[in-house]
Amino acid sequence: MSIEIKLEALFMPFFYRISPLTLAILFSFPAAADNIEVIEVRGENHKHSEDIGAVDRLLREQGVDFSSAGGVSALPVMRGLMGDRIKVLIDGTDITASCANQMNPPLSYVSANQVQTAQVVAGVAPVSMGGDNIAGVIRLNTIAPEFTDSSQLSWRSGGISAEYRSNSDAQVYAADARIANDWLSFSYSGSFEDAKSYEDGNGERVLDTLYRAENHAITAAVKDDEQQLAVKLTYQAIPFQGYPNQYMDMTNNESFGATAIYQTAMGNSDFSAQIHWQHVQHQMGFFTDEKPGMMPMDTEADDYSYQLRWEIPLASDHQLRVGHEFFDYRLEDWWPAVNGSAMMGPNDYINISDGKRQRITGYLESERAWSSQWLTSTGIRVERVQTNAGEVQPYNRMPGMMGMPNLDAAAADDFNNANRKQSDILIDVSLLTTYAFNDQHTLSIGMARKNRAPNLYERYSWGRSPMATTMIGWYGDGNGYVGRIDLEPETAHTFSLSYRFLAENGLWDIELAPYYTRVSDYIDAEVIGEINRSNEPAGERNVLQFTNVDANLYGFDAYANARVMESGRFGDWFMQGKLSLTEGERHRSNEALYQIKPITASFSLLQQWQNFENTLSYEWVGEKDDVDTRRLENTTASYGLVNLSSRWRGDNISVGLSVLNLFDKYYEEPLGGVSIAEFKANNAAGFRQLAGAGRSVNLAVSYVF
Repeated sequence: MSIEIKLEALFMPFFYRISPLTLAILFSFPAAADNIEVIEVRGENHKHSEDIGAVDRLLREQGVDFSSAGGVSALPVMRGLMGDRIKVLIDGTDITASCANQMNPPLSYVSANQVQTAQVVAGVAPVSMGGDNIAGVIRLNTIAPEFTDSSQLSWRSGGISAEYRSNSDAQVYAADARIANDWLSFSYSGSFEDAKSYEDGNGERVLDTLYRAENHAITAAVKDDEQQLAVKLTYQAIPFQGYPNQYMDMTNNESFGATAIYQTAMGNSDFSAQIHWQHVQHQMGFFTDEKPGMMPMDTEADDYSYQLRWEIPLASDHQLRVGHEFFDYRLEDWWPAVNGSAMMGPNDYINISDGKRQRITGYLESERAWSSQWLTSTGIRVERVQTNAGEVQPYNRMPGMMGMPNLDAAAADDFNNANRKQSDILIDVSLLTTYAFNDQHTLSIGMARKNRAPNLYERYSWGRSPMATTMIGWYGDGNGYVGRIDLEPETAHTFSLSYRFLAENGLWDIELAPYYTRVSDYIDAEVIGEINRSNEPAGERNVLQFTNVDANLYGFDAYANARVMESGRFGDWFMQGKLSLTEGERHRSNEALYQIKPITASFSLLQQWQNFENTLSYEWVGEKDDVDTRRLENTTASYGLVNLSSRWRGDNISVGLSVLNLFDKYYEEPLGGVSIAEFKANNAAGFRQLAGAGRSVNLAVSYVF
């Protein structure tokens, strides 16, 4: 798949306040043409029948990194920013991670075979693509009804796929089916995945990396000449998923969801409306002797939303987008008492009670093609975000061992006496422009101001005991975290460039994309104590409280593509290369931010010959030595991995064979966090970095009918 960066995103690092004059100036540039959406997209992937399993493999091809977690629940990272700093939209809807460790992030609710198109916007997206984010947008579309020309309801298409991976003994199965006529369409897509714990390059089992997951979706759609209505019902079940870099594991995650999308023409404009609901029941605990323990944690949550959108053509080359959206998130998070435990009882620990996070927003976006060479897009989005939570309680109010104070009892009293209702006004502004000097040279400039309000766990996690604090946090670092009610929203000002050169003969092209982001009130952490949940000196960790600081993130991406050879005998040969560098640090002090990926480079040689597609790739990751000392982040050594893959495609069947990490190289994941499972098995070893997977031979088969 060829990936092109047309326009990154967006912003002026010196727009710290948006005045009426600034807005007037921005809106004097009315904006880009209908295809501007493609111009912004850093990566775009369309469905292949053989795409199955977790979607992270699909998105890695488009430049998204991942912070290690469970087998299907890794957290996306873009340009040094992780988790819900990235807006993940599935069919245009928000899904909130309902877990103190973000074990059920949005991407875990969809499998690769359900994805019809996937788009990644690096940097900051246009305001119509979503608010409440500062890092960019991942947009997955699974609703794509197909109709026929006949009134007779008939079979449209179907497919089954399977894959086996030798490392982890993983088995993945997927199925799709569609029936339709000229006004009615039904489709089903689902997947099942089961894996044991994988082995590293030394042949050692990486403890607690086993998992099992399934996702199912049924979509029905009706249409006439002027309108269309589609309704999707979803179900997910994850009975277990190990988390080597967390103190807890997932022991169940069950979710039901419904999305309805209505589209119609209104005069000369297009109107769309959609509503969404999702309910999740989530449990954490222990299920494997690879990381034993005894403690339950329960979560129930609901996402409700509606979105209204108008697209109004003001001229053939000028389009206006107007939108209104409402999101309502409700959360209950409690830790049931453990029978017979003096510390974890006799009451349930109420972590977040009656948690609420509501967003109401409106946006205006104008796009215009000033000429065949010059496109611009400007937009503004205004949001009001309100959060609140009810009163909480500790397990008990008994003094600690040897008369020590009950930290959680005192913290609960302080929390219950505090004013917990918070309200924030967020103003996003974006300006994008692309100018093609000629067929060979294209320059894109993006500037934006983007905001993200704190999530409920950042604001309302209140416990202070070692056990309570280490249950909070999605960083995989082994530390404990405490919330702060009065956190300010993050405000990011981003400026990025993208220059592309296409050779006159069209056989090769290069792209350079530097960027700079200044984040005011970046939500980081400060040390407020120390803990040790073992008797070993190597078990020392920090207690951290969320806090606001200013931060800088900057770097560049460089891409190169070339057609090497065209041969009837040996096929067509291509080369692709990428170089990425990201730096992240606190403003003024220049202290490193957490989980910034070191410099990386990759090179691929591709051959397309008859029905075969063969790829040899090499990925090099540099040494990670700029680390966050507050989180006691580990350094990692540089490494290089070689991968081989081959796929044969026939009319109805495709067969793929790949060997990942061909030379069985041992390496540690720079974004992997620490292995808490290994620490629990051997306290004296301390918190080692999570090891990556060793060699795996994978076989995949897909059949379309």
